[in-house]
Amino acid sequence: MHLTTDRSPSQLHRLQTATAGLEPPFGVVDLDAFDSNADDLERRANGKPIRLASKSLRSRALIRRALTRPGFHGILGFTLPEALWLAEEFDDIVVGYPTTDRTALRTLARDERLASRITLMVDSVDHLDLIDEATGSGRARIRVCMELDCGLRLAGGRLHLGPRRSPLHTPRQAAEFARAVTARRGFELTGIMAYEGQIAGIGDNQPGSRLKQAAVRRMQRSSAAELHRRRAAAVDAVRALAPIRFVNAGGTGSLETTTQEAAVTELAAGSGLYGPGLFDFYRTFRPTPAAFYVLPVVRRPSSSMATILGGGWVASGPPGKDRLPTLAWPPGLRVTATEGVGEVQTPVLGKPAHTLRLGDRVWFRHAKAGEMCERVGELHLVQGGEVVETVPTYRGEGRHFL
Repeated sequence: MHLTTDRSPSQLHRLQTATAGLEPPFGVVDLDAFDSNADDLERRANGKPIRLASKSLRSRALIRRALTRPGFHGILGFTLPEALWLAEEFDDIVVGYPTTDRTALRTLARDERLASRITLMVDSVDHLDLIDEATGSGRARIRVCMELDCGLRLAGGRLHLGPRRSPLHTPRQAAEFARAVTARRGFELTGIMAYEGQIAGIGDNQPGSRLKQAAVRRMQRSSAAELHRRRAAAVDAVRALAPIRFVNAGGTGSLETTTQEAAVTELAAGSGLYGPGLFDFYRTFRPTPAAFYVLPVVRRPSSSMATILGGGWVASGPPGKDRLPTLAWPPGLRVTATEGVGEVQTPVLGKPAHTLRLGDRVWFRHAKAGEMCERVGELHLVQGGEVVETVPTYRGEGRHFL
């Protein structure tokens, strides 16, 4: 379990002072760090608009804050029910994953305004069939975005590196599917999404073996070169059949390379605004930690150990140390090998544990970003040296999408 960056001690002292009157557990977002991270994302995007990944924030107030910036435009959502809710306020939402929610599809199809604001993700004729079956005839025209698989395939396709998403991998497959969409009544093909998770989502400076680091960097260079050619060819093949409005690609971890591709018209990012633990291990950028959760010490099992209430807010993905939260303050704390971070308690060791008293706070960072907001109903926003606003998360507004 790693510690926070060198900038953290003074930052955390300011945050602790500002939140001293709050009772843990609670969530905190440092707006100065949030805005600084947004500046850096815009710099790395180098002029291309960034579509904001809503699941990375899960707070409408912070979505609004990001979208007021000139470098951010539109939302990349994660479920259709979420998009229907957000579309009450925002007018350009691409649902990043296919939906089979028939009730939500019927709501979308009955409302011309919602249909003009929301684009669905599809990658097969089966998706089109399901939408038709759920919505019937006489519905609004449904906007759809096709997803291109961006994994790196080796050994004749037997080895796949990267997220397993769409069955559309080659330019020919993309063109065949585009032809099927354009021939189908009631649909409009408006864009292509092509996310390279094996580049954007894997740090190239993970602790451990130098050989492993070198292997990751070599894989990412090879994948970027292969994808640059294949993505451009796929876009050309689809544009020959449909006047798509956008090509979305990249993520927080790959903005500076993906933005160089002429075929890509917009980027996607969101996690980098919170600066979670997974981004501590990239060479080309280092966001400032902006989102924290705070828990109290409730036991002293021995003179060398303190026990925190809860703590095990573990991130999704393959089980590993990189999915565990980071002990941010006091520096020098470590979890025990036998309990780790737990649902109800987390015993900690290390020099600071000797002096922690009942009621003292321990600050954590989540390994990912928005998943933290599924645990708290509100976020306390700190700017300068004070809490300037307390805003609800999705959970705080009674919304649970996934």
